[in-house]
Amino acid sequence: MKCLLVISLSLLVTVSSVWANEKVTLQLKWEHAFQFAGYYAAKEMGFYEQAGLNVEIKAAQPGVDAMMEVVSGRADFATGTSSLLLARKLGKPVVVLAVILQHSPYVLIALEKSSLQSIHHLNDKRIMVEPLSEELLAYLKREGIELDRLKLVAHNFKTDALKGGDVDAISAYLTNEPFILDQAGVKYQTYTPRSAGIDFYGDNLFTSEREISQHPERVKAFRAASLRGWEYAMANPDEIIQMILRKYAKSKSRAQLEFEAAQMASLMRTDLVAVGYMNPGRWRHIADTYAEIGMLPNGFSLDGFLYEANPKADVSWIYSLLGIALGLLALVGAIALYIHYLNGRLAKALAEGSLTEQRLKVFSTAIEQSPTPVLITGPDRVIQYVNPRFSEETGYLPDEVLGRTPRFLRAEEVDDAAYTEMWSALISGQRWIGELVTRRKSGEPYWQEAHVGPVKDGSGAITHFVAVLLDINERKQIHQRLAHSAHYDMLTQLPNRILLFERISQALSRAKRNQTKLAILFIDLDKFKPINDLHGHAIGDLLLEESAKRMSGCLRDSDTVGRIGGDEFMVLLPEINHVNDACAVAEKIRESLKQTFFLADKHLTISSCIGIALFPDHGTDVAELAKSADAAMYQAKASGGNKVSVFALQN
Repeated sequence: MKCLLVISLSLLVTVSSVWANEKVTLQLKWEHAFQFAGYYAAKEMGFYEQAGLNVEIKAAQPGVDAMMEVVSGRADFATGTSSLLLARKLGKPVVVLAVILQHSPYVLIALEKSSLQSIHHLNDKRIMVEPLSEELLAYLKREGIELDRLKLVAHNFKTDALKGGDVDAISAYLTNEPFILDQAGVKYQTYTPRSAGIDFYGDNLFTSEREISQHPERVKAFRAASLRGWEYAMANPDEIIQMILRKYAKSKSRAQLEFEAAQMASLMRTDLVAVGYMNPGRWRHIADTYAEIGMLPNGFSLDGFLYEANPKADVSWIYSLLGIALGLLALVGAIALYIHYLNGRLAKALAEGSLTEQRLKVFSTAIEQSPTPVLITGPDRVIQYVNPRFSEETGYLPDEVLGRTPRFLRAEEVDDAAYTEMWSALISGQRWIGELVTRRKSGEPYWQEAHVGPVKDGSGAITHFVAVLLDINERKQIHQRLAHSAHYDMLTQLPNRILLFERISQALSRAKRNQTKLAILFIDLDKFKPINDLHGHAIGDLLLEESAKRMSGCLRDSDTVGRIGGDEFMVLLPEINHVNDACAVAEKIRESLKQTFFLADKHLTISSCIGIALFPDHGTDVAELAKSADAAMYQAKASGGNKVSVFALQN
């Protein structure tokens, strides 16, 4: 590890000395948002600077085409969509460096005018679309909508045109517009290309052939620093949200950025693949989909379109095998390739009878020295071999596992579904990749990503199963922390606005189905700001934490209290029979919060105003109920504070 660190630092010094502080421009395809969090992190955390780069990040403006900015040389790098394939077909020398979103967030959003409307209602309608959104046009075409009958309008980066009826639908991102429309109480319908089998990559980082040719090291350094920024951003979303609010998107709310971060996590799938990973086979599928609907010719070449940070040298099969073995630790993709290559070579050698002693030694050495655990069983699933790395990671010596089946490695109380699926695939002669919970000799459970393949002889009979195992415990923990931070307030550990509104929405569905009542309580702390200003934020935070505990103590297990921002909280009471039930809970909370707080040797006193709204009396959807509860809270404040008020229409 010390040797690797020295190499990395010496490389950094060399690169920095060659083009220290060289200015480059990154053109975003949209206005500043969490959508570009990784690039902000790379800049503000100094990753670009460490790579010798001075990066200017430019937000998009109406009429600005990110692809043309790069092609013209006005920008060195940019973010784009899978429409870059179409630009390539038109002769634009664009090259994709990395994929950020494994699933495209592009959707079409239309105002809801009828519960029966569908995508086909957009025929002959006005649609506002942004540049590089051809995948949406592909979606419409696959659905049988004639594109020449549509009235396409340039996107102005706003939802006002849709809300005002100037257009009938807009291109949108799942990470952005749904939040804005929900906050505005607008009813809408979302149409996703995935419903028609179009699932493209999204937010691809790209550059030009000219940039790669003239500045290959700069491209490599920029890509690496950007991906490092994305890894940091997704592991520390709260910190990055603060950064965005402070320096990039001051007009956006924290709640909106939190919504974006949660949506980004599900689109990036960092729990499954490394940030930036792109599969040539998936790009082939995207090109074939465009070809199917006439936007690309059949068999459109991808040569030169996909960036290779480390082009493969033309060396003998021995060096290829050893290179793959050494790369196992770094890339999951290399692990899969390694198994595939090894299986193929072994099968071919066995079939041809050409497995010489020298080649056998190479294979043996590569596996023995692999930095990743390797396990080999016979067709009866009995373990015949484990390499030294397997013993290091699991704690089991070879003589403790040889002759046994891998079943003893399973962690207790683990679902057998993954193992059943794995063996079903292997027995049928197919390779299997998946995640398994196993246990070390110490009994400690941990997550592994297993790449397992069958080895066949010349007649096609399975002679062995080979497994290469990757410890992904740290990755799983990062994902769990990210998932938690996307749905819970980091200070109070209460559900945040996103999770709370999701639970309210689910409770509303049940209430409508069962024709029952539910209540929403909007709680605002009185006198909090003076205490926060006088005693400082540390005391203010302690007060919020203790208040959250007191409120939680007043509720049933089926109820939910969440923090929606500052000193404002909301409570969901999903099962009530009468308004008096909600009032009783509200009074209990009010009395609890009125009691003196003993914090850091200080005696502090606050109170609260609580507004109540009931379904279906005061609203039938989340936005309407929240608005009514908020109005009731202000009615309580207007009455002098420290009160509970039920929503009532004002004359």
